[in-house]
Parts: sequence; C-alpha cells; structure tokens
Amino acid sequence: MTSTIVTGGAGFVGSHLVDRLCAQGKSVVVLDDLSTGQIANLERAVSSGYATFVYADAGNGAEALLAQLDAAGVRRIEAIYHLASPASPEAYGSHPWETLRVNGLGTMSLIEIALARGARFLLASTSEVYGDPHVHPQPESYFGNVNPVGPRACYDEGKRFAEAATSVAARTKGLDARIVRLFNCYGPRMQLGDGRLIPSLIDAALKGAALPVHGSGRQTRSLTYVDDIVDGILTVARSLIGALPVNLGNDEELSVNEIAARVAAACGVKCDIELQPARPEDPQQRRPDLARARTLGWQPATPVDAGLAKTVAWFRRAIEVYTAA
Repeated sequence: MTSTIVTGGAGFVGSHLVDRLCAQGKSVVVLDDLSTGQIANLERAVSSGYATFVYADAGNGAEALLAQLDAAGVRRIEAIYHLASPASPEAYGSHPWETLRVNGLGTMSLIEIALARGARFLLASTSEVYGDPHVHPQPESYFGNVNPVGPRACYDEGKRFAEAATSVAARTKGLDARIVRLFNCYGPRMQLGDGRLIPSLIDAALKGAALPVHGSGRQTRSLTYVDDIVDGILTVARSLIGALPVNLGNDEELSVNEIAARVAAACGVKCDIELQPARPEDPQQRRPDLARARTLGWQPATPVDAGLAKTVAWFRRAIEVYTAA
C-alpha cells in the first residue's frame, strides 16, 4: 500500500489536511510528537480507517524516522506534507531550539526520505519569512526583513532555512518539491491558550472580558480560513509549479482593531479593546500578493465574517464539552 505522510498532522492545520486526504481515500500516516498537537484532532481520521498515528519527533534524523516508518509497515510513500513546527509566539518562544530543529534537521531528514522513496515533498512555510515587510503587499519574490538573532528568529529563520533546503534539494538532487507560505490561518481546532490573535480574542469575548490587542491595533493582518488553506495546499501539491514558493492567504487586509470588532460581533458581545504592550518585532503589515496562487486556480473562498462565525461556534462547543467533563 502507498502511504501519504503528514508531519504535525495532529496540529491545527495538519489535522484538517489529514481529514481531507482521508476523504480522498488516501492512506495517511501522521507523524507527531503531540508537543503542540492533540490526538483528539485525529479522532475522525483514525476512526475512518484511512489514518494511522505514529508518535514521532519529526526533528529526528532520517535514520530514526525511517525506522519508525518501517516499524509501522510504511514502505511505499506517495507524498510527504511537512507541517510539523510550533507556530504560535508562545509555542516557539517556549521551545526555540526544538523549533529550529524540526525546521532544520527535520526538514533535511524528511527530504532524504522523500528522495529515497521517490515521494513528492511539500513544505508548509509561513508569511513570517517576510518579517516586518518593507514591500506591501508581499510577493514571493520579496526577500523579507527578518532579524536573524531576534526573539522570533527560531521560527522566522527556521522556516527560511527549510525553504532553502527544499529549493536546494529540488535544484541539485531532483527532489519533487513544493513550498507554500501560509498567512494568518484560523478556524476550528486552534487552541485557546496558544497566544495567536483569533483564539485570544475569542477566549476573551466568550469570557466577557476585554479583548486583548498588542500594540496600537493599527497593524494589519490577512485572515485565511483553514478550509481555504487546505484547498490551497492540495492545489499546489498537484500542480506542476515545482519548488517556487506560493503565497496562500486572504488579500482582504484588516487592522487588528477591525478584527477585534468582527470577533466581538461574531461572539455577540460589545467590542471593548484593552491595549497591551506590543510583541517584539511584531510585523506592522501583512497582506499576500496572490497572483502566483491564482495562476494555479486557487483563491480564498471564505469571507472573514463567515469563517469567524464557524470558528466561534466550534469554540463554544469545545468549551461546553470541556466544562461538562
């Protein structure tokens, strides 16, 4: 049997990708150490019979990962989707070395496995590679404005290295590679306490507290619903674009204050904003240039208000289940 590997498949975006691959009838093997993911996110996929979970640190060397795959009976691999990495400021701030490791050694190890097994390799990178941009909106050709020794470097530079490794392997080793850069993804299965904008705002709104906004609130973001992101990942994976990076995001640019107001409306509460100290080196602008993605036939389809309504509804149900337990 031919398998599809998803690293970080128990995480937020990864688990949604796993569900979609299972719905397509793929045999999916999830590699995850559950450092930021949750096994509950895989309940539907595993119960379908199409997904298998393997507890593994994707930051390990190729030999160790291959041994774990062999032990799980995985021989033939069709594709590897590499999504394993802490992605929130709190997560990578608490685990900076592990973040570098999974994006550095982990990416190189998975590339070696893809080459050995003849698999397509897709790297999930991030808009954070643009840093605090001087070019707006951000096209894939922009090299970014990133501090290599700053407090966010473990994530920013980790992803930049992962992109470099993927592109070098494509040019010099014949790797069948794809790279996507994800912008401000949100939706069900995010964790309330992970520090990212949407769950932090929803958590406060559902508790009747003031909505926390770091900095002035005038900085902008481009919110992309998770279903659209998964559509984009699969579109790029089956395309013939090769290792050229592709932005996946929403080019509707909103200030953080506007986002807070929309979250409050989705939760049915008054928008009471509480300004907090700015995060170190927080980007002031974020909007993707989607020309390349659109040439592949992809663009975001979920309006922000519709996506927020779905996300708030999911959080309400999750809180009810947790409270009842």
